[in-house]
Amino acid sequence: MSDRFSYAAAFSRNIGWLAPHEQEALRHKRVAIAGLGGVGGAHLLTLARLGIGAFNLADFDTFELPNFNRQSGASMSSLGQSKIKTMAAAAKDINPELALRLFPEGITPANIPEFLSGVDLYVDGLDFFAFPAREAVFQACAEFGVPAITVAPLGMGAALLNVLPGGMTFEEYFRVTGLPEAEKMVRFLLGLSPAMLQRRYVADPSTVDFARHRGPSTAMACQLCAGVAATEALKILLKRGKIHAAPHGVHFDAYRNQLKHTWRPWGNHHPIQRIAIAIARKQLAAMAAEAKPFEALPAAAGEIEQILDLARWAPSGDNTQPWRFEIADHRHIVVHGFDTRSHCIYDLDGRSSQIAIGALLENIRIAASGQGLRTEIRRRTDAPEEKPVFDAYLAAGPALAPDPLIPAIPLRSVQRRPLRTQALTAREKEALEAAVGESCSVLWIEGWAAKWKVARLLWKNAKLRLTLPEAYRVHRDIIEWNARYSQDKVPDQAVGLDPLTTRLMRWVMQSWGRVGFFNTYLGGTVLPRIELDLVPALACAGHFLILAREAPKTIDDYIAAGRAMQRFWLTATKLGLQLQPEMTPLIFSRYARTGVEFSLAPCARHAADNIRAQFEAVLGPHTGHAVFMGRIGSGPAARARSLRLPLSRLLSS
Repeated sequence: MSDRFSYAAAFSRNIGWLAPHEQEALRHKRVAIAGLGGVGGAHLLTLARLGIGAFNLADFDTFELPNFNRQSGASMSSLGQSKIKTMAAAAKDINPELALRLFPEGITPANIPEFLSGVDLYVDGLDFFAFPAREAVFQACAEFGVPAITVAPLGMGAALLNVLPGGMTFEEYFRVTGLPEAEKMVRFLLGLSPAMLQRRYVADPSTVDFARHRGPSTAMACQLCAGVAATEALKILLKRGKIHAAPHGVHFDAYRNQLKHTWRPWGNHHPIQRIAIAIARKQLAAMAAEAKPFEALPAAAGEIEQILDLARWAPSGDNTQPWRFEIADHRHIVVHGFDTRSHCIYDLDGRSSQIAIGALLENIRIAASGQGLRTEIRRRTDAPEEKPVFDAYLAAGPALAPDPLIPAIPLRSVQRRPLRTQALTAREKEALEAAVGESCSVLWIEGWAAKWKVARLLWKNAKLRLTLPEAYRVHRDIIEWNARYSQDKVPDQAVGLDPLTTRLMRWVMQSWGRVGFFNTYLGGTVLPRIELDLVPALACAGHFLILAREAPKTIDDYIAAGRAMQRFWLTATKLGLQLQPEMTPLIFSRYARTGVEFSLAPCARHAADNIRAQFEAVLGPHTGHAVFMGRIGSGPAARARSLRLPLSRLLSS
């Protein structure tokens, strides 16, 4: 023991919130903690700093890289090391006088009596999925008269439940004995968190996988748990303050800034709780159904694979991803493009796909800079325009700083929901205008009067879009129903319709006959046009057009336009702005201007001519130079979005 250590001096700053005699009482208390990971490790260090003088600790695990985001003892120096030894040393470093009993085999039926022997309190730090050990410990606590605390890290909050001697037991509250593990998980989760404050902000449901004992976690939740548990420990050990015990609980969520006091008499057997459990089962099943498997890039992946894995997050119409990759060598990528003119009304001259391919090529350049590599891209002139081929040559040279747009590549997405109407700042517009480079410029359409003109244009355009049989086939094939994410389509939750309209749309779109009947007799285009076109056109900071300095004519012109568009969109993402393309008025106007026959519907050409006339009335003489149109503004990021095919499926054999 260091001769420099003094218990009184080390914990003197607790005095004031604690009386001196209370601090001395804590010095002689023993607390048992099972599990020294995310919450258990934080519990130990927090209680050690509170001045608790003795601990019984149990854990059999070692530290791994996935522990780094939340576990107090996880670091490069402890990688592969015993959690119990590492955390015991850390606690001893705080208080060299600590009396520790270590159980490196973890909790077992044989050692539970010794583990709880002489302890004043048990604090649960076991993994969420460790049901046999947790049930056994809490049962023993009830038998030995040991008060117990469990605080669950949920999202970015903490849910507290105390189980005190003489009160409702763990089993009486959770009612899990003899049930299948899947049911235990639901009951434990709902018992700890009847309010489920964390459910609304889960960003990626695919990470919640009870079957594989996996779930997301945050350091904030673990630290909150430690603060809550240590406070409850102080009250229980010193017998001061009000203590909420089962069936009462407390859930605080820092993300939502909400505090809920819950009360479930009869625990999970309460009628309200039984309904909640049934709903939770369905919600978890729905999350499992919408979850998309992410194929992680192997740790040994080379520079080329890392570049392509990032570059594949380029935008494309209806998430078609019109590219495949060939790795020619460690410094040479071949991009095999294609367009969708054979079946997509919005790509009959291939220009939409060419803009998307340009965005991909710009992503390759940006991603390569993160590896310190410069990129030279050449199009093979002997390849047909319908299937263009590009060679991307990578070269190391003078020190190349990573492009600041790199972090925005996987974050960039389409937001079809209403945005804030606050105008863009001069700084934001300056950055966006600079992003498109010298070959393009940006035309801003701002103010209520101008936005109303665009809204009328989009309203008329949407009627044509929603009544063409050729467009119906595209819409039918590209939507993935009951989905929040999709690897190769557009999930219905990202379309921008409310849930009721979405369900109605799914029924209507089962056949063109239904669409025709609905549009003719029931005003079927009105509601989607309001939700998808009229309201969003007004609910934004404004609209914009990216204009080429020279009217685009060739595939190279549209590839260059796609690269400028991608820099614009990534810059918007970096600035925290949201964006939605508004390309169909531009496409139909171009069809009308160039005489492209795009539909067998007798009124289609006339409607396109009207859209072109209105488009030119709104935008003036710039329509022939326009390569991209959209709306922009600040607002929350989209909760549902299109993903991308894994790299393994984009690599040509």
